[in-house]
Amino acid sequence: MDLSRPFTVAQAAEFGLTRKHLRSRRFRRIFRGVYVSAAVEPTFTVWLQAALLLMPGDAVVSHTSAMRLYGFQGRRRGVLEFSTNTSAHTMIPEIVLHRRRWQLHPRQVQDFWATGPDRTFVDVAGRTALPELVAFGDHLVQSGHTTTDDLRWYVDSRHLDGVRRARRVAPLIRAGAESPPESTVRVMLRFGRLPEPEVNGVILDDEGGFLARGDLVYGRWKVVVEYDGRHHLTDTRTWLHDLRRRELLEAAGWTVIVITAEDLRTPERIPQRVFTALAAHGYRGPYPVMSAQWRQWFPPTSAQM
Repeated sequence: MDLSRPFTVAQAAEFGLTRKHLRSRRFRRIFRGVYVSAAVEPTFTVWLQAALLLMPGDAVVSHTSAMRLYGFQGRRRGVLEFSTNTSAHTMIPEIVLHRRRWQLHPRQVQDFWATGPDRTFVDVAGRTALPELVAFGDHLVQSGHTTTDDLRWYVDSRHLDGVRRARRVAPLIRAGAESPPESTVRVMLRFGRLPEPEVNGVILDDEGGFLARGDLVYGRWKVVVEYDGRHHLTDTRTWLHDLRRRELLEAAGWTVIVITAEDLRTPERIPQRVFTALAAHGYRGPYPVMSAQWRQWFPPTSAQM
């Protein structure tokens, strides 16, 4: 028996391990009746492996657990979610098993069977805040799991729980977004009633030569908004490259606005900063508006990413 993977009490008994053995420090209980070696770190993967031992044979990872399986590290949830075509159910508080009427068409993701990316987007749409849902859609496209066209076709052609909201949000998904915070800032600007910037836009010099590529680019007004992750603080080479790049952009007449995780503590200042830069370059649109809905989507905390 492979002790590096979770196993049931019945499987342990086949190899001579009694319940007394399993209660020793050599083993860790994950769920009632499911154990793993104490030397194994209880990662998300291990939790999924353990939960599937208690699920019907056709069960697949779904909903918020599928989001994580697709590599999206959004707001953490306290339960694992699976789907089945059977009538089975579970009484385990840490597990939610969804019974699906229509045939599941899973995809293999990281050695697990999971709902497809487009179906997962629909499944979580009804209970995921708009900025996070957009960031998840951006992530699915950027990671190559789907395309903006495929996602829109799917939500337009299906009649599933959550699909109405998915149809409203799908047009906001963009190719090229490289991180959830970048997606959040883009949505923050759009719903603050500023023009929507180009994602991962190419910036040219006055002669038409390549100058740089920007996270969120306002080409008409020569303003670029960049999100700086923590890797810039630890990777000296990247930090120096970005400094040089910003010098070149500013020398060419561009204004570079750098957003950090710290700025998300006071999110209302971000559209204000972008508006000020745009206005300095000739933008004549209205001042950004942060509605009650906007403030609900973007609370004053950096913990959202």
